[in-house]
Amino acid sequence: MMRFLLGGTVMLAAAPAWAQHTAHSQPPTEASQPVQEAPASSTGAAPDEMPMMGDMENPAAEPAAAPGPPVTTLHNLEPQPGWPSPTADDGNYSFVLLDLLEYRESAGPGSFRWDAFGWFGGDYERLWVKTEGVQSTRARDGGDAEVQLLYGRLISPYFDLQVGGRLASRWGRGPDRMRAYAAIGLQGLSPYRFEIEPTLFISTKGQISGRLTGSYDQLLTQRLILQPRLEASFALQKDEAFAIGSGLTDAEIGLRLRYEIRREFAPYVGVAHRRSFGSTSRLLRAEGESTRQTMIVAGFRIWF
Repeated sequence: MMRFLLGGTVMLAAAPAWAQHTAHSQPPTEASQPVQEAPASSTGAAPDEMPMMGDMENPAAEPAAAPGPPVTTLHNLEPQPGWPSPTADDGNYSFVLLDLLEYRESAGPGSFRWDAFGWFGGDYERLWVKTEGVQSTRARDGGDAEVQLLYGRLISPYFDLQVGGRLASRWGRGPDRMRAYAAIGLQGLSPYRFEIEPTLFISTKGQISGRLTGSYDQLLTQRLILQPRLEASFALQKDEAFAIGSGLTDAEIGLRLRYEIRREFAPYVGVAHRRSFGSTSRLLRAEGESTRQTMIVAGFRIWF
């Protein structure tokens, strides 16, 4: 009897654990599985309402056009009558530069020197006026000067072709002299930022001569600028009236340091050396003039 009572007690204690094990070991029924909702489309349409992507035989329809005014493309982009110019490159402007305006002191009498040019016109065609000269502080030594009137045409992004006339004069010892020339040359900015100006002259007597001027601006600071400058002249024929021999006639090299108080106004100081060569030096000595000079210079560079 006690044996039956003990066995029943053990069976009653193990019944809950056996029931839990049975529940875990059976697969879940459809009712017990959670229901998953189909994801909504990006347009908010229900799955049954989503558009079909189509296939090769039945391509999908084109998407609807965006709302707003219709977009049109011009069929002809050629300039039309009455259209304004896309760039204002047909205006006329002016510019004047006094590149050298200086006093020169040397072992002999001092002198004043100027070299200036100006132009009026547009980007492609301009009227140029140039002048340069030297006047001694001693009246009897006189001086020389020239003026050029030129037509300039832009032939490359950095160079103008210039043609026109030149009038040169010389005064002082002996009678005053004056001569006219035809002039043709270039002016512009060469590679490495050298300003160059080669010019060829033909006088009314058929005498051919030429001159090359070059300079370079070395920026030491934004306002302090060192400028080396070279000017050389030559002639194919002798012109004794102007004390010019054939070959290389004279050359001048200078070094000037300027400070741009404003871009338009810069005082400068420097040194220059001028020398005559060959038959030109012999003609100058015959007139009592110096053939070699080293000068201290001071002046102003002005543009507007």
